[in-house]
Amino acid sequence: MQAILAVTIPFFALVLCGYLAARRHVLPESAIPGLNTFVLYFALPCMLFRFGANTPVFDLLNPAVLGVYLLCALLIVFFTVAVTLSDAVHLKDAAFGALVAAFPNTGFMGVPLLAALLGPAAAGPVICTVLADLFVTSSLCIALAQAHDASGHGARTAALRAVRGALSNPLPWSIAAGAAFSAAGWKLAGPPAAVVGMLADAATPVALFTIGAVLFRAGQHAHTRTPPARYVPVAMIKLFVHPLLVFAATASAYRLGAPLSPFIVTVLTLAAALPSASNVSLLAERYGADNGRIARIIMTSTVAAFVSFSLLAWAFGVKPST
Repeated sequence: MQAILAVTIPFFALVLCGYLAARRHVLPESAIPGLNTFVLYFALPCMLFRFGANTPVFDLLNPAVLGVYLLCALLIVFFTVAVTLSDAVHLKDAAFGALVAAFPNTGFMGVPLLAALLGPAAAGPVICTVLADLFVTSSLCIALAQAHDASGHGARTAALRAVRGALSNPLPWSIAAGAAFSAAGWKLAGPPAAVVGMLADAATPVALFTIGAVLFRAGQHAHTRTPPARYVPVAMIKLFVHPLLVFAATASAYRLGAPLSPFIVTVLTLAAALPSASNVSLLAERYGADNGRIARIIMTSTVAAFVSFSLLAWAFGVKPST
């Protein structure tokens, strides 16, 4: 456990630093979008490109990983909507609650954290989950959020807009570029390699710091005060039901002969046990959902995940090399 905490404590401590910096106004709120832009458009793409270029293409786009993980994500989405939809939580809010229940923070936190815990080989399966959530899970939940339009055009339009948004996101393109370099056996050299390396090295600390700042900003811009009964259960679905379902599905698929391995089962289960993706609060605000509830789900899952994620990694017998 001590070796696991030696890895997880710095990751969650940087999130806390970002939160406190924003709360104490050491980091002005006006600077948070700039930090987010740097991470999303410069640092993270370089980190994902570097992982992709050094990972076999099959590991990046393993159809068994994509299929099993997506099945679990869809089950979590519909289960969360079914148990939370009520007079107090309308379909739009239930859909965004389902998105934070099914979408772990794999981009900003998961890839570097799991690579640090399990080694660089963990990057491939985690990147698979990033693609699945960006293109399918997010698009489905945004379409559900707009399904109040009786004609159905609202949901279809929202789904198309979500897909266009995913295509305009630099992360899938950086993964695709890394996969192309991996397939062709190409390597960057000289100044381009140095620039990509410097930005990739900056991705993890800045992304974690930004998560904390974004969480503070989301709480400040919340339009409602949400009672715990409307957000704590969703955070528990994220941290306990989701990883349990992913473990059961991947372990079963492995025993049935799918091209998986015990290592991939561990990686995907730990990825599902990550806290909710922090950028969903921005989506909820953009689409007019109850962003106060979403922000509290993300905050609760992030705080609780320090304990739950570390314990799960210990239960799996993870032994970091550093």
